[in-house]
Amino acid sequence: MTNDRDLEFSRRDFVQGAVSGVALASVPMGMLAAAPAKDADKAAVLAQIPKMHAANIKRLQEWIALPSIAAENRNFPQGPEHMAKLAQEAGFTGVKLIPPPLEARLVQKEGLGTVCMGRGAVNQKGPENSFLSALMAFKTAGIKLPVNLVLVCEGEEEIASPHFQEVVRNPEVMAELKKCAGVFMPEAGQDRDGGLQVSLGAKGVVELELISSGEKWGRGPAHDVHSSLEAQVDSPSWHLVQALNTLVEKDGHTPAVEGFFEKAKPLTAAQEQMIKEHAAKTSEGTVKKALGVQHWVHDKNWVDSLMLLESRPTINIEGLVGGYTGPGGKTVLPHKAVAKIDMRLVPDMTAADTLAKLKAHLAKHGFGDIEVNMSGGYNPTQTDPESKLIKTQLATYRKLGLDPQLWPRSAGSWPGYVFTDAPLSLPAGHFGLGHGTGAHAPDEYYLIESTNPKVQGLDGAVASFVEYLYALS
Repeated sequence: MTNDRDLEFSRRDFVQGAVSGVALASVPMGMLAAAPAKDADKAAVLAQIPKMHAANIKRLQEWIALPSIAAENRNFPQGPEHMAKLAQEAGFTGVKLIPPPLEARLVQKEGLGTVCMGRGAVNQKGPENSFLSALMAFKTAGIKLPVNLVLVCEGEEEIASPHFQEVVRNPEVMAELKKCAGVFMPEAGQDRDGGLQVSLGAKGVVELELISSGEKWGRGPAHDVHSSLEAQVDSPSWHLVQALNTLVEKDGHTPAVEGFFEKAKPLTAAQEQMIKEHAAKTSEGTVKKALGVQHWVHDKNWVDSLMLLESRPTINIEGLVGGYTGPGGKTVLPHKAVAKIDMRLVPDMTAADTLAKLKAHLAKHGFGDIEVNMSGGYNPTQTDPESKLIKTQLATYRKLGLDPQLWPRSAGSWPGYVFTDAPLSLPAGHFGLGHGTGAHAPDEYYLIESTNPKVQGLDGAVASFVEYLYALS
């Protein structure tokens, strides 16, 4: 086993963190034993899961208690080292680190059961721990995996994966991925009522900062000054607010960047039908409650709001930073203000073209001095519903007694394009039973012991991965 690492590398040199994104590619191993022997092997593996229950919970709690946050350069290199250790314990060989509320409490949640609560519980450590637990069940039972697996991990998903392409295109990694039949990422796919979707892709994303400063603008102060001078001196903060106001229409929502929708591919009739079927089977009230919202944008109805979710590219303000942000007030006129922006892209938009359009828009409207610093981003991804990967997911869910619904794409983003685009051109998706929600929030959780028979807890999630691996073979 190799474990090449150099702790002197900087954060940019390493893909860091506790694996906010994991791609698992499966390859059939050829001829397997006769069906009865195969069933006996699977039964032996599944029998290990309840025996490992306490150890699986403890592993998840320890993982969540080690925060590894790329945006804060936090716990590097401990985060990737811990992920490497878990991968080795799950049976992966050749593990290599390639240069380029966290206490995990078990609490009762009404209507669900016992959950593990903490940052990273569902996005993404809970599902990944369940998958690794499935692999450990194979090891404990002494049963050989029915498929070969290649594990690719990264820890910069929250900052739009600026180095993931470098990892995947590493010659050693690329050589292994070219042997693969598909790629999947573990997830907790069930909602709190037990329903689940099989997504056929994801939106792309561009993450950036817009910076307004007196230095670049040539107006306003070059350093913070007293706010009384607002009557005499231009304000970079107001300059940024005016620039931001040009990015959306008067409704405060619809993108107004020239050409923004030019390459956006409309939903197909089949995709629209997926949305209608999902809307008919999914409680609008449950979704609103989970999100804490009372109205959809423009007061759209349930179906139309879902159509927008799937078809509309967006421009979102993640955060605004400038001047004094402590308690109370402080009479200051800041010399700099920053807006943190993400733009979500649909097929056939690209990150590079969308960024260029934004820069051209700002220049055209008199804001060419605003700095546009892209920190990460990638193109959308789409997978054929007729691919073996997707068909196997659907068949596995149905075998387990569920009624999965096809979904055009996730409104969120993951860098799946590195697998679905050339030169790999592999089908890619997500799989896994179980439930959790609240990603990025203080009350993020992953379900451990379910009181709802329609929703799987930890052991059921682990078992679903065992079933899926056998189905892929």
